[in-house]
Amino acid sequence: MNYQEDIKNAVEVLRNGGLIAYPTDTIWGIGCDATNADAVKKIYNLKRRDDHKSMLVLIDNMVRLNSYVEEVPELAYDLIEIADKPLTIIYPQGKNLAENLLADDGSIGIRVTNESFSRTLCQAFRKPLVSTSANLSGETAPKNFGDISEEILNGVDYVVKYRQDEVNNPAPSGIIKLGIDGQVEVIRE
Repeated sequence: MNYQEDIKNAVEVLRNGGLIAYPTDTIWGIGCDATNADAVKKIYNLKRRDDHKSMLVLIDNMVRLNSYVEEVPELAYDLIEIADKPLTIIYPQGKNLAENLLADDGSIGIRVTNESFSRTLCQAFRKPLVSTSANLSGETAPKNFGDISEEILNGVDYVVKYRQDEVNNPAPSGIIKLGIDGQVEVIRE
């Protein structure tokens, strides 16, 4: 199967409210339509994760931020442009996303992906994707495809073939939280 078939199959599953296991700009993730509350609930159930623990969202272009964040601080654009590794920014108030994806305070973590597969997938799907590590809650996040448990692989509707054979040591994204009134908090470098 080639890359484009993988994209096509994954998009079909996402449009039908299903879950995928896919490579991202950091580690392998579980994804779904970030605007579909039922799909988001399926991820919480699969991971056995409390639904008050929010998950992050991937988008393909920073222009899309305005569609999913109430007010994007100017600083966010600068941070995204100068980031030399994947960067998740937590914005104060999400919008147009599944309610059960937002944190209790309404905030949402969003990362603009520069990795080719996840970016192409976001472009083809034309909606934001949930991206959460492909593991059960409390277990170690899988660095490579071979580290993903059978329970997770059997619990998703589609497993992307692309990059399954890669063995590397990906780093998690940096995380910065931006406040409404300009405060900046570095959560993970």
